[in-house]
Formats: sequence, C-alpha cells, structure tokens
Amino acid sequence: MEFQQEIKGFLMSRRARITPEQAGLPFVGGNRRVKGLRREEVAMLAGLSVEYYTRMERGQLGGASESVLDAIARALQLDDDERAHLYDLARNVAPGSRRKRPRRTSPITASVHQVLDSMSVPAVVQNGRLDLLAANDLGRALYADLFTMAQQPPNFARYVFLDPRAKAFYADLDEAKDLLVAVLRATAGRDPLDKQVTELIGELSARSTDFSTRWAKHHVHRHSRGRKVVNHPAAGTMELAYDDFALPGDPHVSITTYTADPGTPSADALTLLATWADTQKQPQTMNDEVRRTRPRHP
Repeated sequence: MEFQQEIKGFLMSRRARITPEQAGLPFVGGNRRVKGLRREEVAMLAGLSVEYYTRMERGQLGGASESVLDAIARALQLDDDERAHLYDLARNVAPGSRRKRPRRTSPITASVHQVLDSMSVPAVVQNGRLDLLAANDLGRALYADLFTMAQQPPNFARYVFLDPRAKAFYADLDEAKDLLVAVLRATAGRDPLDKQVTELIGELSARSTDFSTRWAKHHVHRHSRGRKVVNHPAAGTMELAYDDFALPGDPHVSITTYTADPGTPSADALTLLATWADTQKQPQTMNDEVRRTRPRHP
C-alpha cells in the first residue's frame, strides 16, 4: 500500500462527507465544485495555513505534532477509530519509521487453548488480518464453513468476498463486508510492513470488484464489540453479541466470544449448536475408541 496515496485518500474521503453546515460554517450561495468541505475550509477549522494542510493531504504527514493531528481530527469530525488511524498514518511516514519489525512469536500458547476449551460459549482467536487462528468446539461449530475453506488458516475477509456460502450465513452480508473492510483498513494503516496484510488486500482487490469498491471508501473500524445475526445451517438464526479480548504479547490478536441474551430464541439456538457440535465429534471419538480397543495381532 502506497502510504502517501493512503493518506491522501483518507483525508479527502473524510472531508468529502462533511457539509459546511455540519461544520458550522455560514451558508454561501452558488454551486460548489467539491463535495463536502474545501481544503481551505478544513485548514481554517484546524487553525492551519492552507499551504500546510494541502501538503499534509498530499501525504506529507511525517513530523506533524500531536496538536496538529488533533486539530485535523476535530475539523474532520473523526471518531475514535478514525483518529487512531490518522495517528498510525502519521507515525508510519515519520522519519525513521520504515525499520524492520521484530519477528513475533505466536501468542496462542497451551494456556490460551485451555482458556478456549474452558469456555461454555463459542470462542475463536483472530488477528488483525482476520485470520481465524484457533477456536473451541463451539467456535468451530459456529464457523464450520470457514474451517472447510481450501486456503488455510481460515480468513473472514476471504470468506465474505470469495465464498458463496457467506451469502446464506450472514443475515446482513453488506454490513459484514463493510465491517471487515474497515477492520482491514485499520490493520493496514497500523503496520505498512506487514507483507501478509498487503498480499491479502492485493488478492481480494484482484478477485473481487465488490471489495475494491468498498476499499476505496477509506472507512476504518477497530474490531472490539458489537452484534451480528447469522443463519447457521444446523442451529438456525442467531443474534449474537461479540466481545474481543486482546491476548498478552500481541494486542492485535484477540479472543472473540459470542453470547446470546438469556431466554431468547438465539440462546436456544446456541444450545442446539452445542448439541450439533457434539454430534460432529462423535465419529472421530468412536474411531479413536476403536483404535484403542482393537486387538493387536502379531
């Protein structure tokens, strides 16, 4: 991802969505040639010179102070996720920022697997690239489609954009696509040297026009919590709340849990999912038992 173009696209897309009225500027009659705010209006709202803001919008964010970035964030009415993304972009074009990242060890230890297995709700481990790295039995049952994908580890973005089964699984596929693209955008801005992220974005852009269109909107989101409705082929429709818990050693790898409100049809569906998950394990369990009891012949 070319970072100067990324900065330009992000800042232009943010000012394009704000009308002068929304920014508290007086109405001036006549046709406006640009959608949203003009550069000079953003500069005025941020207390910057037009020349300085123009250079920043062209990608020259390196060296910008925290107060300047905060002023731009206020002028463009950025939310918390967008503000963090702006800081990431500025940090990654600062002098000396393009240094080699240290090699990371996997945060998914034996104790993490024990925690997963001890949970009574569906739980998975995922990273910022949206790879599904581990799961307990209920998590594997919930996302059974992903674990049968040809390319492993399973990846949520590949699933929603390239796997036709996603259309039936997500009650609102458009919402799921927008969310996952926004999460990938935040991940890409956080670490421009992550080759696997860059390759995934390139693959999705080449194989899905839908992804490319959504990617061009520059929306940003940090996956943390929310609600989703899924249509599981065995358990039926479930409205689930999800929460992310960062793992020690890597704040961008998290355990995500899925719960349903007590006493609801979704809670009953989760119980049904657990029963179905047990049936999926039985053939393997029976095979293991046969192997243990089968007499050995000389």
